[in-house]
Amino acid sequence: MTVKSKVIIYTDGACSGNPGSGGYGTILVHTDSDGIKHEKEISCGYKMTTNNQMEILAVIAGLEALKKECDVVVYSDSKYVVDAFNNNWIDGWVKKGWKTAGKSPVKNVELWKRLLKAMELHNVQFIWVKGHAGHEYNERCDKLAVSAYKSENLKDIESELI
Repeated sequence: MTVKSKVIIYTDGACSGNPGSGGYGTILVHTDSDGIKHEKEISCGYKMTTNNQMEILAVIAGLEALKKECDVVVYSDSKYVVDAFNNNWIDGWVKKGWKTAGKSPVKNVELWKRLLKAMELHNVQFIWVKGHAGHEYNERCDKLAVSAYKSENLKDIESELI
Protein backbone atom coordinates (compact mmCIF):
# COMPACT_ATOMS: atom_id res chain seq x y z
CA MET A 1 0.00 0.00 0.00
CA THR A 2 1.43 3.37 -0.99
CA VAL A 3 1.15 6.30 1.35
CA LYS A 4 -0.69 9.26 -0.11
CA SER A 5 1.07 12.59 -0.11
CA LYS A 6 -0.50 15.23 2.09
CA VAL A 7 -1.01 18.59 0.43
CA ILE A 8 -2.48 21.80 1.78
CA ILE A 9 -4.06 24.10 -0.77
CA TYR A 10 -4.75 27.73 0.12
CA THR A 11 -7.02 29.66 -2.24
CA ASP A 12 -8.57 33.04 -2.83
CA GLY A 13 -10.51 34.73 -5.58
CA ALA A 14 -10.88 38.45 -6.18
CA CYS A 15 -12.87 40.72 -8.47
CA SER A 16 -12.81 44.40 -9.31
CA GLY A 17 -16.52 44.84 -9.68
CA ASN A 18 -18.76 41.79 -9.48
CA PRO A 19 -18.91 40.99 -12.34
CA GLY A 20 -15.69 42.57 -13.49
CA SER A 21 -12.02 41.78 -13.95
CA GLY A 22 -11.11 38.94 -11.65
CA GLY A 23 -8.33 36.65 -10.61
CA TYR A 24 -7.45 33.79 -8.35
CA GLY A 25 -4.46 32.90 -6.24
CA THR A 26 -3.62 29.38 -5.13
CA ILE A 27 -0.72 28.09 -3.04
CA LEU A 28 0.06 24.39 -2.72
CA VAL A 29 2.15 23.33 0.29
CA HIS A 30 3.71 19.89 0.68
CA THR A 31 6.34 18.64 3.11
CA ASP A 32 8.29 15.73 1.64
CA SER A 33 9.58 12.63 3.44
CA ASP A 34 12.83 14.47 4.21
CA GLY A 35 10.92 17.23 6.00
CA ILE A 36 11.55 19.76 3.23
CA LYS A 37 8.64 22.13 2.62
CA HIS A 38 7.70 22.78 -1.00
CA GLU A 39 5.38 25.56 -2.14
CA LYS A 40 3.89 26.27 -5.55
CA GLU A 41 1.98 29.43 -6.42
CA ILE A 42 -0.61 29.56 -9.20
CA SER A 43 -2.61 32.55 -10.35
CA CYS A 44 -4.53 33.77 -13.38
CA GLY A 45 -6.64 36.77 -14.30
CA TYR A 46 -9.84 37.07 -16.33
CA LYS A 47 -11.55 39.88 -18.23
CA MET A 48 -15.15 39.53 -17.06
CA THR A 49 -16.00 37.18 -14.24
CA THR A 50 -17.47 37.00 -10.75
CA ASN A 51 -15.89 36.59 -7.35
CA ASN A 52 -17.57 33.20 -6.87
CA GLN A 53 -16.21 31.94 -10.19
CA MET A 54 -12.72 32.94 -9.10
CA GLU A 55 -13.13 31.25 -5.70
CA ILE A 56 -14.15 27.97 -7.38
CA LEU A 57 -11.45 28.21 -10.05
CA ALA A 58 -8.78 28.76 -7.39
CA VAL A 59 -9.60 25.37 -5.88
CA ILE A 60 -9.78 23.72 -9.30
CA ALA A 61 -6.34 25.08 -10.22
CA GLY A 62 -4.81 23.68 -7.06
CA LEU A 63 -6.34 20.22 -7.46
CA GLU A 64 -5.54 20.02 -11.17
CA ALA A 65 -1.90 20.81 -10.40
CA LEU A 66 -1.56 17.59 -8.39
CA LYS A 67 0.17 14.80 -10.29
CA LYS A 68 -0.90 11.83 -8.13
CA GLU A 69 -3.51 10.80 -5.58
CA CYS A 70 -3.26 12.93 -2.43
CA ASP A 71 -4.90 13.70 0.88
CA VAL A 72 -5.77 17.35 0.48
CA VAL A 73 -6.88 20.06 2.87
CA VAL A 74 -8.26 23.14 1.11
CA TYR A 75 -8.33 26.42 3.03
CA SER A 76 -10.65 29.01 1.51
CA ASP A 77 -12.24 32.23 2.73
CA SER A 78 -15.23 31.50 0.50
CA LYS A 79 -18.23 30.28 2.50
CA TYR A 80 -19.84 29.55 -0.87
CA VAL A 81 -17.18 26.97 -1.74
CA VAL A 82 -16.59 25.54 1.73
CA ASP A 83 -20.28 25.27 2.63
CA ALA A 84 -21.08 23.63 -0.72
CA PHE A 85 -19.10 20.62 0.51
CA ASN A 86 -19.24 20.81 4.30
CA ASN A 87 -23.01 21.37 4.32
CA ASN A 88 -23.53 18.84 1.50
CA TRP A 89 -25.15 21.38 -0.81
CA ILE A 90 -23.27 19.89 -3.75
CA ASP A 91 -24.79 16.45 -3.15
CA GLY A 92 -28.27 17.95 -3.14
CA TRP A 93 -27.58 19.95 -6.30
CA VAL A 94 -26.39 16.85 -8.14
CA LYS A 95 -29.38 14.77 -6.95
CA LYS A 96 -31.79 17.51 -8.03
CA GLY A 97 -30.24 17.85 -11.50
CA TRP A 98 -28.26 20.97 -10.57
CA LYS A 99 -31.21 22.75 -9.00
CA THR A 100 -31.17 24.50 -5.63
CA ALA A 101 -33.52 23.65 -2.78
CA GLY A 102 -35.73 26.42 -4.19
CA LYS A 103 -35.73 24.65 -7.59
CA SER A 104 -33.77 27.38 -9.36
CA PRO A 105 -30.69 26.51 -11.46
CA VAL A 106 -27.39 26.33 -9.58
CA LYS A 107 -25.02 29.08 -10.71
CA ASN A 108 -21.58 28.16 -12.07
CA VAL A 109 -22.57 24.57 -12.86
CA GLU A 110 -19.71 24.13 -15.35
CA LEU A 111 -17.15 25.09 -12.72
CA TRP A 112 -18.75 22.93 -10.02
CA LYS A 113 -18.65 19.94 -12.39
CA ARG A 114 -15.00 20.63 -13.20
CA LEU A 115 -14.24 20.89 -9.48
CA LEU A 116 -15.95 17.56 -8.76
CA LYS A 117 -13.90 15.95 -11.55
CA ALA A 118 -10.68 17.46 -10.13
CA MET A 119 -11.56 16.00 -6.72
CA GLU A 120 -12.19 12.44 -7.93
CA LEU A 121 -8.66 11.14 -7.38
CA HIS A 122 -8.18 12.79 -4.00
CA ASN A 123 -9.47 12.74 -0.45
CA VAL A 124 -10.39 16.42 0.01
CA GLN A 125 -11.34 18.29 3.17
CA PHE A 126 -12.50 21.92 3.12
CA ILE A 127 -11.76 24.39 5.91
CA TRP A 128 -13.04 27.95 6.01
CA VAL A 129 -10.61 30.69 7.05
CA LYS A 130 -11.65 34.27 7.70
CA GLY A 131 -10.47 36.49 4.86
CA HIS A 132 -8.38 39.62 5.37
CA ALA A 133 -7.71 38.61 8.96
CA GLY A 134 -3.93 38.22 8.86
CA HIS A 135 -3.76 34.54 7.88
CA GLU A 136 -0.37 34.35 6.13
CA TYR A 137 -1.34 32.13 3.21
CA ASN A 138 -4.77 33.68 2.73
CA GLU A 139 -3.15 37.11 2.51
CA ARG A 140 -0.61 35.79 -0.02
CA CYS A 141 -3.39 34.22 -2.09
CA ASP A 142 -5.30 37.51 -2.04
CA LYS A 143 -2.21 39.36 -3.31
CA LEU A 144 -1.79 36.78 -6.09
CA ALA A 145 -5.46 37.11 -7.06
CA VAL A 146 -5.43 40.92 -7.13
CA SER A 147 -2.15 41.01 -9.04
CA ALA A 148 -3.61 38.52 -11.55
CA TYR A 149 -6.67 40.62 -12.35
CA LYS A 150 -4.53 43.75 -12.66
CA SER A 151 -2.27 42.10 -15.23
CA GLU A 152 -2.47 42.98 -18.92
CA ASN A 153 -3.05 39.49 -20.34
CA LEU A 154 -6.48 38.62 -18.96
CA LYS A 155 -8.22 35.47 -20.22
CA ASP A 156 -11.87 34.92 -21.07
CA ILE A 157 -13.68 32.89 -18.38
CA GLU A 158 -15.37 30.88 -21.15
CA SER A 159 -12.01 29.18 -21.76
CA GLU A 160 -12.34 27.55 -18.32
CA LEU A 161 -15.89 26.26 -18.69
CA ILE A 162 -16.49 22.66 -19.72
